[in-house]
Amino acid sequence: MSILIKPIITEKANRLSEKKGVYCFRVQTDANKIQIKKAIEEAYGVNVESVNTAIMPAKRVVKYTKAGMIQGRKPKFKKAYVKVRSGEVINIYENI
Repeated sequence: MSILIKPIITEKANRLSEKKGVYCFRVQTDANKIQIKKAIEEAYGVNVESVNTAIMPAKRVVKYTKAGMIQGRKPKFKKAYVKVRSGEVINIYENI
């Protein structure tokens, strides 16, 4: 299984990619920065300058339905903010 799960496409991620050249990806929770760097360089053919990671905590979800209240959880996940060399671009919309 690949280290990269999917790119994160949100308003914040789009703003970061346009202004600073930083792209956001959802990655496996046990992946480290070196593995993430190698995976990005192989998958997209760019030179990575830096990788910052963040583990997003699990969240409690409550839905109110006709049958009553349903409780559940969303699992934790890891995000990677990848900065590429200036002048290089990752086109994340091709591989979706």
